[in-house]
Amino acid sequence: MWKSRALCCALALLLLHSVLVLVSAQRSNTTAWNTLNGSPPLVIAHGGFAGIFPDSSAISYNLATLTSLPNVIAWCDVQLTKDAAGICLPNINLSNSTNIGFFYPNKTTSYLVNGVPIRGYFSVDYTLKGLNVVSVVQGVYSRTNLFDGNSYQILTVDDLVQTVSLPGLWLNIQHDAFYTQHNLSMRNFVLSVSRRVVVNYISSPEVGFLRGIAARFNPKITKLVFRFMGQDDIEPSTNQTYGSLLKNLTFIKTFSSGILVPKGYIWPVDASLYLQPHTSLVSDAHKVGLEVFASEFTNDVPFSYNYSYDPLAEYLQFIDNGDFSVDGVLSEFPITPSEAVGCFAHLGTNATKTDKTLVISKYGASGDYPPCTDLAYKHAVLDGVDVLDCPVQISKDGTPFCLNSIDLLESTTVAQSSFSKDAMTIPEIKSGSGIFTFNLTWDDIKGLTPSILNPYAKFTLLRNPKNKNAGTFLTLSDFLSLTTNQTSLSGVLIIVENAAYLAGKEGLSVTDAVIDALSKAGYDKPGAQKVFIQSTDSAVLLKFKEKTKYELVYKVNETVSDVDNKAVQDIKSFAGSVVVNKESVYPRNNGFLIGSTTTLSKLKAANLSVFVETFSNEFVSQAWDFFSDATVEINTYIQAVEIDGVITDFPKTADRYRRNKCLNLGNKTPAYMESVKPGGLFPFIAKNEIPPAVAPFPPLTESEVAESPLPPVAKIVPATGPAAGNGSAASPPQGNAQPKVTVCFFLSSLAVFVASLLLL
Repeated sequence: MWKSRALCCALALLLLHSVLVLVSAQRSNTTAWNTLNGSPPLVIAHGGFAGIFPDSSAISYNLATLTSLPNVIAWCDVQLTKDAAGICLPNINLSNSTNIGFFYPNKTTSYLVNGVPIRGYFSVDYTLKGLNVVSVVQGVYSRTNLFDGNSYQILTVDDLVQTVSLPGLWLNIQHDAFYTQHNLSMRNFVLSVSRRVVVNYISSPEVGFLRGIAARFNPKITKLVFRFMGQDDIEPSTNQTYGSLLKNLTFIKTFSSGILVPKGYIWPVDASLYLQPHTSLVSDAHKVGLEVFASEFTNDVPFSYNYSYDPLAEYLQFIDNGDFSVDGVLSEFPITPSEAVGCFAHLGTNATKTDKTLVISKYGASGDYPPCTDLAYKHAVLDGVDVLDCPVQISKDGTPFCLNSIDLLESTTVAQSSFSKDAMTIPEIKSGSGIFTFNLTWDDIKGLTPSILNPYAKFTLLRNPKNKNAGTFLTLSDFLSLTTNQTSLSGVLIIVENAAYLAGKEGLSVTDAVIDALSKAGYDKPGAQKVFIQSTDSAVLLKFKEKTKYELVYKVNETVSDVDNKAVQDIKSFAGSVVVNKESVYPRNNGFLIGSTTTLSKLKAANLSVFVETFSNEFVSQAWDFFSDATVEINTYIQAVEIDGVITDFPKTADRYRRNKCLNLGNKTPAYMESVKPGGLFPFIAKNEIPPAVAPFPPLTESEVAESPLPPVAKIVPATGPAAGNGSAASPPQGNAQPKVTVCFFLSSLAVFVASLLLL
């Protein structure tokens, strides 16, 4: 049995939340649904909360009940032991979901399972007593295994019901034919357990098994559900493919109340991971009186690019698409479908914003389109952004334009162009080689092909491949023309970096270029949208303070745990807002939140607005505590520490959050929309797996805030000769007007080659 301390904690939390979550359930029941009976879809917790804790462990089931709808259904994959005990384990092969190999080394066997030979460990070879020493472990290797050393025991079905306060129970009988071959009867087991325990659902992919027990169960108490496997797989008792059985739903209705299908049966996905039109399966099944449950939902496995790595968007596609709703979803992260059902479904396109936190774009909607392109900006506006950002770069001929980096290698295909020879190393700007904007004219740059950012490519999480090179770049003037016509925008964020280098070494004043462009666009006139000027350089902000009345934003470029009082006062002297990164609010250790810093409270106490970056949808960007759900993360930063702005490359996710029905409910907030407590999961790490303590991040000091004044703009003597003005290479050095640049041809060429591969 699992640790008593953890059990007591979980049960106490369950008692605390039980009244609160009922309120949400009552609210969602008042809305009409396109399910078979008009009720909200069920959330079925696969092995509990298997996305975090080991599947089918007591702690996994407890976490599911704590974070889900009050009527969440606990799913148990039943396996039978040699002495006919029914245990909950996710797979007939115990090898990767338990540590059985440690206790019984070299004891694997091989069996035919539905005609397929499988080697491993099987429950039919062990008595329940023989499995008492065996623990369940995390079977998905991309998830944390730091809980595995807690010796979470294998649960029988009776243990599960006695240990966890279950709102509902679903038994999945996957291999009746296999157990029959070993003189074990699943039929006898389910009949026996149903006399002791209320079983709400029994599913099986075997027609013969369900038909054999149908007469013994009252469908008002226990519903039988036929589970479809792959369409080309063979159902053992009829010898038909599941695809064939799908065409005869009236036959399925003779022995079951519903069907459970992989989600691709409903919304097919092509080989490129893009959605196809939905099938008629749900409406066809509803017509014959069958409920439809969809399976294979998980937050941390890549799904269709149409969802932009947002699992909540996928659930809403199945339950709130205007045409139909499935009757339930089977999920390893039950908090997310609970949010979908209880808070986000039926919002409508004009749902009111009930939270006023600013949504600020990160290079437009750069999670879906190449950064700072017309498409990224237009879609960010459509996605509900409040403040549209433009990191200003400047070309060789002095044209200011929007691009995420001064290095063109980062978001264009310049490495594959004739300008690849212009790669150089400038230590004052960045380590390593780059092809810099100030070495090309605007005509050169606007002819380059944009390239989408893939910050998590090493995890094979690529962004929207169909549009990876879509869109065109905009001058700052074009950007401002676009924003002035968008009435939904409350402002623009202009980001200025490298101003000192550009002025002193390249003879280019990015500050003057920005001031001039804003003035020409009318942004210095009363009634215009708010202008935010952001920089990591206090000297840049002081320059703008001297010449304009725009809102100034200081970006803290490091991760900090605190801000010295003198640094706070220094910042207040030139800025009204501050940008910090997420870990400066909630530091992590090995992917787990370990507490909170004083950074945000210090800044807010000085009446500084605080914007936090970067909120992304990809699950690897989030701490384990946020359950691989971008909405859980956003909710925590907004509700727990009250940040003033969310900086995000997926503004649609953040804007949708502000419109959900579960905000501003006070003590009636449902459990699945409460903020996460930092450090809540860390104590459950096994003692022998606890990672070494990390040193706290340093505080931000006054000396780090203060910067030398911007240098005067150097006068650069134009180059002469045949190459002058053609924009194909950087101008040659003119005395001290250019930096001393060290160029290693081999290393620069290698860097460009690697960059070109990453951008393919």
